Amino acid sequence: MKKLKIGYFADGPWSHQALEKILSDKTLQVSFVCARNDNPDKILEAKAIANSLNFITHPNISSDEFHERMNEFHCDLFVSMSFNQIFRNRLINLPPLKTINCHAGKLPFYRGRNILNWALINDEKEFGITVHYVDDGIDTGDIIIQRCYPITDNDNYATLLNCAYEGCAATLYEGIKEIQSDNVKPIKQDDIHPIGLYCTGRREGDERLDWNQKSRDIFNFVRAICRPGPEARSFLGDTEIRINNTKYLPDAPIYKGIVGAVVGVDIDAFYVKTADSCIKVTEWTGCKRPRIGDRLK
Repeated sequence: MKKLKIGYFADGPWSHQALEKILSDKTLQVSFVCARNDNPDKILEAKAIANSLNFITHPNISSDEFHERMNEFHCDLFVSMSFNQIFRNRLINLPPLKTINCHAGKLPFYRGRNILNWALINDEKEFGITVHYVDDGIDTGDIIIQRCYPITDNDNYATLLNCAYEGCAATLYEGIKEIQSDNVKPIKQDDIHPIGLYCTGRREGDERLDWNQKSRDIFNFVRAICRPGPEARSFLGDTEIRINNTKYLPDAPIYKGIVGAVVGVDIDAFYVKTADSCIKVTEWTGCKRPRIGDRLK
């Protein structure tokens, strides 16, 4: 099998296991690692140095200067794993086998940012990892390979992250090997759905919890942004509370009441009225356990 020369554009823990998997295959040769420019990944840099790889950062990968430098490597394929700059057509098409990306979303659904958070918020029962060709859109190129992983009520942002780190490495490697063996049967995303779904990035302030939602929605919201995310936030008076874990109570009665009111307490938990029933808060910081009748907002 012909050795495949790869240029690896990457950032963060998403990219670490994937790089190790690629490096373990002697039929694959990584010519360089290009990390984000503003805050280069130290782990990626150490892995590059340990394997005698070129470690590159650049503020503008669309520039003439960067393009000329890429020409010198004569790569067969460019691979993107959580890289933070947008590829333009000139760079995408520079290698003979083009440029691919690994995305932790079930394309054409869940394009964009913060996909695992949104999948949990939307109460999805699975999330996808997709390797696709890069085109001039955002996560819109033809699909090379896609794998799906289940989401249960025991999952949260932390558990999905760990699953996705491993799943991205395995799926990306699988996609690269399909390309190397000339065995790709690309699938156009429009053939799956003509519109798809795009998720915008979450930002500061989006962690504010709205108690005027149903209990299931609140449960999903809290677990979607639990640690290592920013955690859901609420207020008791002027005191901010960070809520890291709740328990959904499917058998709790549905009734009208004051949303946000504390309607029960245990030794290590408290219950809050929601739009339909109530939810059990089991892990929080910022205040002592509230009392019955207190109101969160």
